[in-house]
Amino acid sequence: MTVVALLSVAPVKEGSMAADVADAVEALEDFDVTYETNPMGTVIEAPNVEELLAAVGAAHTAVDGDRVGTFLKIDDKRASDDLAGEKVDAVERELGREARSDET
Repeated sequence: MTVVALLSVAPVKEGSMAADVADAVEALEDFDVTYETNPMGTVIEAPNVEELLAAVGAAHTAVDGDRVGTFLKIDDKRASDDLAGEKVDAVERELGREARSDET
């Protein structure tokens, strides 16, 4: 089974959050997860929900601040071992092209 999640962790503050987000992403390195960061969050794949939640807890804790907001969306498809990339592949097969616009 593979668990896929979208994670966004950020301190509530003015100015750039890049260093704080980098701390959260770096915390994922200590766990049995793969991840990809994008402008809206970080997609994480874990072998099970327990490993995912441990990684998410570490990412949340890694962000220093008086107030930290964390958003987590989990897709726990229990009857399948499909990876996140296979979900994108399925959409691209339907589109007949890559699931992105041309960069300008």
